Amino acid sequence: MRSRRSLIALAVAATAALLLPLGSQADTVEVAGVKYDTQAEVGGKKLVLNGAGIRYAVVIKVYAAGLYLSEKTNDPDALLAMAGPKRLHIVALRDIDGNDLGKKFTKGMEANAPREEFVKSINGVLKVAEHFAAKKELAKGESFTVDYIPGVGSQILINGKVAGDPIKEPEFFTALMRIWLGKSPADDSLKEALLGIERKRRR
Repeated sequence: MRSRRSLIALAVAATAALLLPLGSQADTVEVAGVKYDTQAEVGGKKLVLNGAGIRYAVVIKVYAAGLYLSEKTNDPDALLAMAGPKRLHIVALRDIDGNDLGKKFTKGMEANAPREEFVKSINGVLKVAEHFAAKKELAKGESFTVDYIPGVGSQILINGKVAGDPIKEPEFFTALMRIWLGKSPADDSLKEALLGIERKRRR
């Protein structure tokens, strides 16, 4: 009798699992061991993970990056022009020198952003460089997040903790995103990953 009851209980549990919404079975995406939630909340608005991927330096994994938007798109121009909150979340896959990271971000923005947009972003560029210089190193496993909230600006978070006041210039976040989504992206495969474009990736 007990064994029969056990079998019935197992059958009920299995059926219940099959009836669960698909979203509850796959609520994270894993990239190089880093788990990205498929949803996030920024500025009181729910966002979805548009894409996530790896930044490589030749064959070395440098960091994982995930991009959250109010709705998914694989069009970089539409993405950059999209209104509403956005989030960029980066996790170091190896130790990264803070000054070096700040300089590369600055060069990437300058190489991809229109001159007027870059000039209006200078205040934010300097703040980011200061944060990384003070941090000295983004160690493996540590994170760097930029939350863009309309009317507030871009809030920098390091390891989940707020770093300084928001960068008020709206051009800053767009210029920052051009590092990965511009015409001369830091990594072509990462650009496609952030845009949610599937391709055979290196492991």
